[in-house]
Amino acid sequence: HEPMYRFLGILALVDIGLATTIMPKIMAIFWFDAKAISLPECFAQMYVIHCFFGMESGIFLCMAVDRYIAIWSPLHYSILVTKARVGYAALALALKAVAIVVPFPLLVARFEHFRAKTIEHAYCAHMAVVELVVGNTRANNLYGLALSLAVSGVDILGITGSYGLIAHTVLRLPTKEARAKAFGTCSSHICVILAFYVPGLFSYLTHRFGRHTVPKPVHILLSNIYLLLPPALNPLIYGART
Repeated sequence: HEPMYRFLGILALVDIGLATTIMPKIMAIFWFDAKAISLPECFAQMYVIHCFFGMESGIFLCMAVDRYIAIWSPLHYSILVTKARVGYAALALALKAVAIVVPFPLLVARFEHFRAKTIEHAYCAHMAVVELVVGNTRANNLYGLALSLAVSGVDILGITGSYGLIAHTVLRLPTKEARAKAFGTCSSHICVILAFYVPGLFSYLTHRFGRHTVPKPVHILLSNIYLLLPPALNPLIYGART
């Protein structure tokens, strides 16, 4: 019932939500050849996927700050990080993700004509749908870039800053055993961060800059990996650590 495990519980719920948004449709495609999806269902899936992705990224930032407080001031940890503050942080993350993703389906819904009716992905990713529309998609591209910078970019900077402060605090500890123990409390968190951001970064870069040079199956594989790999690995990483 410590705050760190409350964050893990929230992370587990977000992972379940993210996987549940994607996996049933993927299994229906492979098992029953059910490849059709209506436009409202596609927009709903697009919205929910990006909401959960934003929540997960925010939770990693909260967990990084939590680890810094635990190492920087362990005697005041129970006073600074309370159950109520964990709940407020989770609520703020959820409201932020719900609010900033609203323009995604709205910006796509304004188009009436599409070049094709086939999405070359296993789910309705925003950019995969935008590639099919007929019209000026500059607003979609700019908002997609702005959202990536506002969510993942800010969270990555916050996580990097937190771990910079953690490293500075740990290196000032007097004994090697104390430093090893302090770094050990962060090992699982670092692993899940890498499992979340590294595949996502590769997928983003190949989609933005390698659209015409990287084979389409690679795009599809990366887009599936960066959303489905973290929910599969997180329980294993934290389960082994616990």
